[in-house]
Amino acid sequence: MAYRNLEIADRGAVRTITVARPDKLNALNRDTLVELTLAFTQAAQEESVRAIVLTGSGDKAFVAGADIAEMSDYTPIQAQSFSRTGQKLMSLIERLGKPVVARIQGFALGGGMELAMACHLRVASEKARFGQPEINLGLIPGFGGTQRLLRLAGRGAALELCLTGATIPAQRAYDLGIVTRLVAPEALDEAVTALADQLAAAAPLAAAGILDAVLQGGESSLDQGLEFETQGFALIFSSEDMREGTRAFLDKRKPTFTGR
Repeated sequence: MAYRNLEIADRGAVRTITVARPDKLNALNRDTLVELTLAFTQAAQEESVRAIVLTGSGDKAFVAGADIAEMSDYTPIQAQSFSRTGQKLMSLIERLGKPVVARIQGFALGGGMELAMACHLRVASEKARFGQPEINLGLIPGFGGTQRLLRLAGRGAALELCLTGATIPAQRAYDLGIVTRLVAPEALDEAVTALADQLAAAAPLAAAGILDAVLQGGESSLDQGLEFETQGFALIFSSEDMREGTRAFLDKRKPTFTGR
């Protein structure tokens, strides 16, 4: 389908979804949230898509935040709906069952940082900047920022960033565990492409099982997480990919995974 605020491109088994509102620094308005939800739902349903790269257009911003002009006049009921629309998208990405890589080349602030944190891996340029500046507007994060930042970087960092509204450099975000890989600006595309290709070539059912187990484990006790892992480990033995992977290892050849 045609999107007003997104650009979609496929390269082999890798799909790139680009938020394309450069005049607004790719800010997230309601229409863009809806379009992203549709785009990720479609990617989840297409077997040919095995990995997704999410980025923003231009060099200045990944996503600079929510669209303040749109939401400034919201009523509490409208704000609640907007928050739930954003949170639905973030949860969809997190639970997609296919690896999603955020390519972060510039500002990832507010809703943009929340969007990046919903992705499974985050590759950032050294020039990128991160922050949850909602408090400077008299707001709190509404797309999961308090919760995913807490889980990624810990209580102290979550409180510091949300309470001060500070914008931090990519190196600090990397040190806090928010950024997965930090690269020079000129190496960003190469790094993201290599990682996405690696993820797309991996066994799809195993990747989905890992994503599910890590997500479930982060929300449960250790014993519950271990039991979930055991059940997933056992289930994967019913797959053709598991047989192909083990045979290829024993035959000393590269496996060909089909997602079955």
